[in-house]
Amino acid sequence: MQKLIKAFVRDERGVSAMEYAILAGIVVVALVAVGTAFSTNMSEIFTNLTTKVKNAAG
Repeated sequence: MQKLIKAFVRDERGVSAMEYAILAGIVVVALVAVGTAFSTNMSEIFTNLTTKVKNAAG
């Protein structure tokens, strides 16, 4: 049993997959954060534009 545990601890075959999974998770979190900030900013831009057009039209 001890040999099996030592072999499992020393086995590094799955490490690359785990690193890629962590990296993918970080990228997803960054994209969501940027998307959220961008959508809020775009909403403000269109709201301001609509207000200016309405005010200009009189």
